[in-house]
Amino acid sequence: MSDRYTVARITRNGEHFEILVKPQPALTYTMGKGPLISEVLVTDTIFTDASKGTKAGEEKLKAAFGTLDTRKVAETILKRGSLQLTTDQRRQMTAEKRKQIITFIARQAVDPKTNLPHPPLRIEQAMEEIRYSIDPFKETEEQAKDVIKLLRPILPLRVEQIQVEVRIPPEYAARAYGTVKGYGTIKREEWRADGSWFSIIEMAAGLYGPFLDKLGELTKGNAEAKKKL
Repeated sequence: MSDRYTVARITRNGEHFEILVKPQPALTYTMGKGPLISEVLVTDTIFTDASKGTKAGEEKLKAAFGTLDTRKVAETILKRGSLQLTTDQRRQMTAEKRKQIITFIARQAVDPKTNLPHPPLRIEQAMEEIRYSIDPFKETEEQAKDVIKLLRPILPLRVEQIQVEVRIPPEYAARAYGTVKGYGTIKREEWRADGSWFSIIEMAAGLYGPFLDKLGELTKGNAEAKKKL
C-alpha cells in the first residue's frame, strides 16, 4: 500500500479477491457519495493476491460474482468487502469518530450528583484514561454505550430519558416546531384554538439545559417548558 493506491478485498466461495484503488476516491465511494467506479480503480484487474500480482481466473470470478465484467466485480468488492485505509485516513476517521462519541455522551448522559451533563473536555480526558480503542467503522451509539460502561468507575454517569411539557405561543409555534422535534421524540402534541402549540417531548436528560436555551432564543423567552413529573 502507498499514498497512491490501497487495496479493497472480499472473500467469496472460499476464494480471496482484491482490487487496487485510489485511497480517497475509494473511501468516498464506500460511503455512497460517488465518484464513478472508473475514477476509483488503479487498474481493472481483479487479483487473488494484489501484492504478488496474482490475477483471478475467469472461472473463479464467474463462480463468485456471476459475471466477468471487472468493473461490476470491483463495485461488489467495494460495497460489500473491506477497504484498507491509509494511515492518514484511519487517523482522521478515528479522530472524527472520537468527537462523535464524546458529543453523544455529553448529550445523552448526566452527572448523577448535579443532574447536569459533563463538559466534553472532561469526557475526553476520562476517555484517555481508559484507553478505549475506537473503531472508525463501528456505529457511534454502540461504541458510546461501551465507553459509558468503562467510564463509570472514574466519571459518574447516568443515562436518563425525561419528558418535557412545552407550550409555545402562536407567533413562534411554526418556526420552533422543527427545532423542538430535533431534541427528542414527540410523545403528544396539540395545536390549540389560539394557534399555540402544546407538546410532550421525550429527550435525553443531558439535552434539557441546551433545549431550554435554544427554546428561549427562538421564542425570545416567551415559551414555557418544564419537566413532566
